[in-house]
Amino acid sequence: MDDNTEKRVGRRTFLAAAGTATATAVAGCAGDTGEADPTATDTETSGGGGGGEDTETEAESTETASGLDVTVTMGQMDSGLDPQDHAETNTEIIVGQAYEGLMDRNKTGGIVEALATNWERVEPGVARFTLRDGVTFHNGDDLTAEDVAFSIRRIVFDDTGIASPQKNDLGAVSEVEAGDGEVTVRFDGLNPIVFQLFATNGPVVQQSWIESNGSDFINRNANGTGPFQLTNYDSGNEVSFERNEEYWGEVPEVATTTLNASSESSTRVNRLLAEESEIVTNVPPQEVSRVESSDVAGVNPVPSTRIIFLQMRYDVEPFSNKQFRQALNYAVDVESIVENVLNGFGSITGQPTLEQFTGYNPDVDPYPYDPEQAEQLVEESGFAGAEITLETPIGRYLKDVEVAQAAASDIDSLSNVSCEVRQREFSSLVQDITTGNIEDKPNFNLLGWGNGEFDASQTIIPLLTTDGALTILKNDEIDSLMQEAQNEADPQAREEILQEANARLHDLAPWVFMHQQFSVYGVASDVEWQPRSDEFIDVDTVSRM
Repeated sequence: MDDNTEKRVGRRTFLAAAGTATATAVAGCAGDTGEADPTATDTETSGGGGGGEDTETEAESTETASGLDVTVTMGQMDSGLDPQDHAETNTEIIVGQAYEGLMDRNKTGGIVEALATNWERVEPGVARFTLRDGVTFHNGDDLTAEDVAFSIRRIVFDDTGIASPQKNDLGAVSEVEAGDGEVTVRFDGLNPIVFQLFATNGPVVQQSWIESNGSDFINRNANGTGPFQLTNYDSGNEVSFERNEEYWGEVPEVATTTLNASSESSTRVNRLLAEESEIVTNVPPQEVSRVESSDVAGVNPVPSTRIIFLQMRYDVEPFSNKQFRQALNYAVDVESIVENVLNGFGSITGQPTLEQFTGYNPDVDPYPYDPEQAEQLVEESGFAGAEITLETPIGRYLKDVEVAQAAASDIDSLSNVSCEVRQREFSSLVQDITTGNIEDKPNFNLLGWGNGEFDASQTIIPLLTTDGALTILKNDEIDSLMQEAQNEADPQAREEILQEANARLHDLAPWVFMHQQFSVYGVASDVEWQPRSDEFIDVDTVSRM
């Protein structure tokens, strides 16, 4: 994959690089079945899910006597610092600076050690993790097996203080046992991808710290084991960290870091070119040449594991009707949006699973652009004359507002449907989406979903099964297929089940299937940083050029 010194990244070059990197990332996962000897895996540490940092400073240099000062500017800020009470990437990037899990992933998606140094499946449906010695929380207390067991319980069980939107992220956990330097996790069923799940999810907190503080305090403070510890939290504006000198792993070259945000892509680019930020997210295609021609920064693209879609609630009219949902898929010219709005920085999709992920169905084609077919289906649905509103976040995804406006314009061009766009701040929209109650969700909204496990189940289960934490669909056939997949030990048989689920979801059309997002970062020329396909900004890997 390109490094941050690469210049003149044209669309054709970018697409070629993106494909190669995706294959590499997927290969990293495919090579690790979760059953492999972890001692044979890459021991590179990425900060245990550390996040980006944004140090907004007037200083021209990014280096101090003690190390680098790195500022990261994203599209949106966090929704609070509780690492187990959110389901969005921006918050994960921020809290991941301070918190980490039992396992982690390296730059190419391979599984590596974090708070666990060994893991094994002791029998079907039972996994055991051996904890690292000598790990302390930022308050100086030792990490214990009880802390890890409590952390898992807090994520998956509703009686531990929160109803975590991450409850599907670790599989169907039935019991957690703390032992002598180890933790045993039991599942309802096999959980065939248990180690892939724990490599991406499951931040560890200190039980006594959580139980002695209220939600507001936990969401404004941090006490993890990661490479950075919190120094300042200014809600909605910026979050600052300093290097954890007692970190169990390699101490970062970065001394301080701050994360801030701007939903305006031009503002993010301007901050980069003004040397106010070292890393900025989602450089829009039309700004790539301006960044590349500067003397202070370059463009560093990477294929994303994120899929962009327009989701429709199954329980409200007219979206409760399959023909109407299919009609919207025929109405939107996704190919034109990718070419003209995203300048080719995207790939059209027709199912919830991205190509090269486990469970992708190669026989499912995207819906073609066919407005006449769309109008016919609308008539057959009985909802001709429907007036609908598409809600979209501002600045969370690459050109999200422009993509939503183009899709809504296509729908509005139908003779029998009217569609308008409502722009919303992402923090507000995501609160509605993650409450756990489908009645709180918008009827029709643009959303992106990252899948760091490279497995179809990790998109379909949370978003499209009846009990999914963020679901907008209830369908017994999909529920049954996913339950079958999660209890299938044979990889080929499981893949076929997931492919069948993807074909069925294409026909059910709970989403207007849009595109795979490509991430384009702007990076200052005086630092070196290589992005990850899972969109995590691991500031602890930033170094001097």
